[in-house]
Amino acid sequence: IRRATIDLHGLPPAPEEVDAFVNDKSADAWPHLIDRLLASPRYGERWGRHWLDVVRYADTNGYSNDFERPNAWRYRDYVIKSFNDDKPYDRFVMEQIAGDELWPENPDALVATGLNRHYPDESNARNLMQRRQAILNDITDTVGLAFLGMTVGCARCHDHKFDPITQKDYYRLQAFFTAAEFRRDLPLATPEERAQHEQATARHLASL
Repeated sequence: IRRATIDLHGLPPAPEEVDAFVNDKSADAWPHLIDRLLASPRYGERWGRHWLDVVRYADTNGYSNDFERPNAWRYRDYVIKSFNDDKPYDRFVMEQIAGDELWPENPDALVATGLNRHYPDESNARNLMQRRQAILNDITDTVGLAFLGMTVGCARCHDHKFDPITQKDYYRLQAFFTAAEFRRDLPLATPEERAQHEQATARHLASL
């Protein structure tokens, strides 16, 4: 129980949990323990960290100013919830790469595209074209690492020396993200929630 709890939750079990498991003489004691650990929200918090490391999640921009990203936590919580909900991996992938295109009315899918907003950003850079290219390079490299398991960044400057990735392939992949507009705000409310809010706002203004 100690090893399983540390593996799945990242912390050792409480003494009373150990006692309950040791004193459970049923044949299903071990499966019940694993089911309980997997059903806990601590599971997603523990294992979601690995994915957040892969996609270079950060609460700040990095570089000299290192400005805060006040809404980055939404993506973090999306990843944790996906692990806890046992979301199918293909859906998990599609939501992060193109959730805004595939499910534009789904708040979770919109938050998932935050994968492409965790790049280090020198927000006051003098050369804006160079800044945008650095962002596109980072997104392309991260998608290659996270979803292909390959360091495609080598092909940014030349055909990959070991893996069959050409420079042309790299920029074909990058072209998928080149038309992206990195907007500051994106409403997450459903159309019904937005309509209710607008009606409530109109009634309030009319009463003034």
